[in-house]
Amino acid sequence: MAALQYLKPIIVNPRAKHTATIIFLHGLGDTGYGWKPVADMFSTDSALHHVKWILPHAPTVPVTANRRVEMPAWYDILGFEWPRAQEDETGMLRSVAYINKLVDSEVDEGISPDRILIGGFSQGGALSLLTGLTSERKFGGVAVLSGYLPLPDRMKTMATFVNKLTPWFWGHGEDDPLVEFSSGVRSADFLKKELGIPPADAAAPEKGGLLFNSYEDVPHSTSNEELRDLKEWLKKVLPATA
Repeated sequence: MAALQYLKPIIVNPRAKHTATIIFLHGLGDTGYGWKPVADMFSTDSALHHVKWILPHAPTVPVTANRRVEMPAWYDILGFEWPRAQEDETGMLRSVAYINKLVDSEVDEGISPDRILIGGFSQGGALSLLTGLTSERKFGGVAVLSGYLPLPDRMKTMATFVNKLTPWFWGHGEDDPLVEFSSGVRSADFLKKELGIPPADAAAPEKGGLLFNSYEDVPHSTSNEELRDLKEWLKKVLPATA
């Protein structure tokens, strides 16, 4: 197999001194440009002026569940049910390694891992979850929007638990037909019951733990309410002063 091409990520630079970084991963078939409007919007909030956004692009690969059509994907999708009978573990771990290289670059620039947040939507959310659970570094937070837990059968042995007490944000639309709401709920329950990640205090998410938010009448997408909740959470877990 030829080496996959990762295009240079989109960067939304901080408006003040750079003291935190968010790496946000798009979903299947999208690119980093799909989330640039959100990064731009969040960057206008004075409480997030110190944040640099990195919006990577997934490589283009054939996707089995979409009749092998080539599209941007962090890994192959073999089916949309959860838990999935088969998963592209090789592709998942390859993308985790790529995200960790982006983290390495930020650390080399002087940003501590606990000031770096990994997030994503749908497939990108699943990848952010996998990256956070298997990392040797403690991140500033992990955000999962409309995602699911990959490789649940192996996660107990793969998880490093470094991020057990990291702030976790999970948002999911109740009318999601693609990554069903029940899959999100069951994935979140796995994190709490099988991996020991505690529930977060909604008033103080910066203390760590999982905050799960559900959104009525929201399909496989985000909403103004979810983005508002995410932004307020980010302001608490990545404050301007480290």
